[in-house]
Amino acid sequence: MKDLIDEAHGMDLMVIMDLVHSHSVKNENEGLARFDGTPDLYFHKDARREHVAWDSLCFDYGKHHVIHFLLSNCKFWLEEYHFDGFRFDGVTSMLYFDHGLSRDFTNYAFYYDGNQDADAINYISLANLLIHEINPHAITVAEEMSGMPGLAEPVEDGGFGFNFRLAMGIPDYWIKIIKERSDESWDVTEMFYQLTSRRSGEKTISYAESHDQALVGDKTIIFRLLDKEMYWFMSKPSQNLIIDRGLALHKMIRLVTFATNGGGYLNFMGNEFGHPEWIDFPREGNNWSYKYARRQWSLADNKDLRYHWLGDFDKAMLDLEEEYKFLKEPWCNKVLDNKGDQTLAFERGELLFVFNFNPFKSFQDYGIQTHPGRHIMLLNTDSPEYGGFGNIDDSVIYMSERYGGVSGQNWLKLYLPPRTAIVLIRKKTPSIYSDISQ
Repeated sequence: MKDLIDEAHGMDLMVIMDLVHSHSVKNENEGLARFDGTPDLYFHKDARREHVAWDSLCFDYGKHHVIHFLLSNCKFWLEEYHFDGFRFDGVTSMLYFDHGLSRDFTNYAFYYDGNQDADAINYISLANLLIHEINPHAITVAEEMSGMPGLAEPVEDGGFGFNFRLAMGIPDYWIKIIKERSDESWDVTEMFYQLTSRRSGEKTISYAESHDQALVGDKTIIFRLLDKEMYWFMSKPSQNLIIDRGLALHKMIRLVTFATNGGGYLNFMGNEFGHPEWIDFPREGNNWSYKYARRQWSLADNKDLRYHWLGDFDKAMLDLEEEYKFLKEPWCNKVLDNKGDQTLAFERGELLFVFNFNPFKSFQDYGIQTHPGRHIMLLNTDSPEYGGFGNIDDSVIYMSERYGGVSGQNWLKLYLPPRTAIVLIRKKTPSIYSDISQ
């Protein structure tokens, strides 16, 4: 493990540990359940001892030795192994006496109704203070679904001290609409709201796919989109409409999630190239099989298969941020959301993102209100180099046109095929009077 972390650091990569301080296994042979022979050394002694949903044990954060034990655990991994931070698992469960299971958090009263575990909140704050004292550059991320205010605010400002909160509703949203809605009923207004629903100043990490989908028991996004067809039609010469649809949407889902993120973007391993299967660790239920306890990384490098197109698109998508730093702009400026056409457009930094989620309609000379100037295409999901049909000419330079006279608005006229997204950058048009004074 130490060699792995050192190797990652040599490549300028940070290594974050998934830290589970929200509960503990019931196992009495290897676990803490009866570490000293009693049931409550580290845990509650009453009905709160057992987690009602997870079949595990709940720490009693009101005991000083429990606080010291958990804090020393944070310190150990930072100092001994040089981890760069932690993703705290199950934070919602820690915050509330009912583990957040009996409420939908539709108003602020649910955050301040006396059902909050002050001891757990105290531990979380101390943990973040300690971690950032040991390593001021460390990153802490909360897996938290209730939206507790102040979660990703500094402790000195009254917050809990995390650097980021996981936007857990986003992967749930994608799976929900893929499973439950026809393509023509995807609502781009709702989509933009779900992707940008966060408090000002609170950094969140967006992700299209979570471990809940990629582990056994559910299906990954690509598996939901392609299902069994991906076992037969992912070679390049083969033709299949289900594959065409799935690849197009997979690229669009990742792009819109990445472009709207609130401070960070998370990729679950294999999602970047559409890994065909889930992950399942050896367990009694699968007869201790290792068959699915791996990722087939070779698929992303095989030029005879379509997976590498998805992987190449992922790299191009990330390269956009590397070159143009558009995510430094904290918010997207929505330009268009036409529910009937299923088109969405927004600006972030210098870039303009345009999506056509319509499964059937192409739009010729589609008007997008924008700033004056030339617009050059930087990324196109329909490009053949990413497995698209090449229906859009990437070399075209789009000039905005003013309509309505001097006081009118500037518009771009774009060609938008079905299930495509494009990214454009505006280049200011030099004025014909710019050299007069020279």
